[in-house]
Amino acid sequence: MLENWNVRLEELFGEMVEWRRDFHMNPELSFEEVRTPQKIADYLESLGIEVRTGVGGRGVVGTIRGGKPGKTIALRADFDALPIQDQKDVPYKSTVPGVMHACGHDGHTATLMAVAKVLSENREQLHGNVVLLHQHAEEVAPGGAAAMIADGCLDGVDVVFGTHLNASLPYGLYGYRKGPMMAAADRFVIKINGKGGHGAYPHETVDSIAIGTQIVNQLQHIVSRLVDPLKPAVVSVGSFHAGNAFNVIADSAEISGTVRTFDPEVRDQIEREMKVIVNGICAAFHATAEITYERGYPPVVNHEAETNIFYEVMKNVVGEEKLVELDPKMGGEDFAYYLQERPGMFFNTGAENPEVGACYPHHHPKFDFDERAMALAGQAFLAITHYYLYEMAVEDEAAIAVESV
Repeated sequence: MLENWNVRLEELFGEMVEWRRDFHMNPELSFEEVRTPQKIADYLESLGIEVRTGVGGRGVVGTIRGGKPGKTIALRADFDALPIQDQKDVPYKSTVPGVMHACGHDGHTATLMAVAKVLSENREQLHGNVVLLHQHAEEVAPGGAAAMIADGCLDGVDVVFGTHLNASLPYGLYGYRKGPMMAAADRFVIKINGKGGHGAYPHETVDSIAIGTQIVNQLQHIVSRLVDPLKPAVVSVGSFHAGNAFNVIADSAEISGTVRTFDPEVRDQIEREMKVIVNGICAAFHATAEITYERGYPPVVNHEAETNIFYEVMKNVVGEEKLVELDPKMGGEDFAYYLQERPGMFFNTGAENPEVGACYPHHHPKFDFDERAMALAGQAFLAITHYYLYEMAVEDEAAIAVESV
């Protein structure tokens, strides 16, 4: 049966490309998605799938009810774009100035739409249900996942899976990892309040820039000297803004950046130590500080049992040589919220191919991916669904039959 599903998916590849390129040409920023969720909902409804719109704000949830009772598996795809100017020279270049799909979400969406069509055509064979999670606003905290969960998108769901087209993983490979896979992603803003004045008379001022440079320097000591070196952590300053004249000492400065961690205790420690350092330095130089620390997405932690299932299923489908165990990454993903609520796992589908220009990192203005990777991502979704909604059911029926003999 799975072989027939994959043949059907291959037949839909041309449509997948059309959908992907349409989304790519018409990108929408996080929390501003209107056209994209409408097109998704219209398509799912055309397949006779139950559809909820406006889930958690702008999310779309489709439910395919199988012909027989069984488990419910959720498959997720995100569909928001980024505030980046598309610099690719391709026919499907973004038509929206300053906005582009620079992370593959257009491909995720097209993949899940094709998977939806295959499964809807074979719903009578399914022992259970499939929930299609088309999620808005992955790129900007607080993200769309938490709001969709609060709005009931996981009600009745037993397991949840998601994938990311990865343009740094060669086409044809799948990346997986048990346990912590991606980091918690937090944001901080530090405003230093000093006393401005003439650059010729620094003794009459409280120099916010000089104080800010001390803070930037000392923040690096949190990871290098205070955090257990066996526990990964990153503190990065991304911006420093102060002053507007060469001969004026600025009365205020603003520093912003990100903190990435896996361990909850390390996360707490960094927030605590950051406040001690900032307030201490400011006090030493007669300034004050306003510190805003915003907790972003939690770490993505794949469940062991579901990761083992993914590995065994895909080993049988594509071969062990196509499966790559990934190192943990310090990037963030709000798929983490789903994994806090239900068993599941998040995997990468290789989409790198320099021959087609798919050689730039995610969030780069020339980002692109090998579109054939959408078919591979779809095949993985179908294989996992086949296992949960057919193979497991057949195994259970066989076991019951043996017990009754």
